[in-house]
Amino acid sequence: MKILLDISFLGTLYRGYQVQPNAKTVQGELTRAAKELFGFDCDIVGCSRTDSGVHAMHFMATINQKGSDGIVTAIALEKIPSALNFYLPTDITVNSALWVGDSFHPRYDVRNKEYIYKIWNGRNRNPFLQGRSWHYPRKIDDAALQKMNLAAQRFVGTYDFSAYMSANSNVKSTVRTIFSACVEREGDVISFRICGSGFLYNMVRIMMGTLIAVSENKITPDDIEAITQSKDRNRAGITAPAEGLYLNNVTY
Repeated sequence: MKILLDISFLGTLYRGYQVQPNAKTVQGELTRAAKELFGFDCDIVGCSRTDSGVHAMHFMATINQKGSDGIVTAIALEKIPSALNFYLPTDITVNSALWVGDSFHPRYDVRNKEYIYKIWNGRNRNPFLQGRSWHYPRKIDDAALQKMNLAAQRFVGTYDFSAYMSANSNVKSTVRTIFSACVEREGDVISFRICGSGFLYNMVRIMMGTLIAVSENKITPDDIEAITQSKDRNRAGITAPAEGLYLNNVTY
């Protein structure tokens, strides 16, 4: 049996999730903490490869003993989150742990993922949201927000989303299914919420940049279908900064 962890992290100080040479990563910190706790080397396998500066509310990862399909420990399951947190930096926390079968894979067994992208739309920067949102000072009024929401809904469906993928990405298929997408506001915080079967490299950030282009009247909600069908990255918007992106939920 493996242990499945539900993890939250602030990605500001990390070079993404995946271990990299000479770089501080979330996976690296989890691997170090697991060895401290269990006393042997562990493999930590995550549900996604988040980029530098990207955050997670609920990131899922499995632990198994290195060279084995599972893990054996005398530590009670309910004590593992607090025990791991003792060895982790304060910007990473384990929320919960549960047992899963040896064949379970945290990435390949995902049914859907939900991301949230946050924009701080105040004129002046917000020190409490620095590194945790995209500061976009140009006012997005209610009419622009409504157009953004209409455009977001045009992403829903099963399509080839090549137009919203970073160039030179190496994937076997660029077809994904988006189940829901919307744009909402709470005060000066604007959130783009999207749920899908999976996402291409920088897909949510490019979609966010495309929605900003809608708010700026550079494109219309009705243009989204043509952009998607074109499969042309140059027709979509900019890649929004990493600091506004959160992996919000993963469903198995």
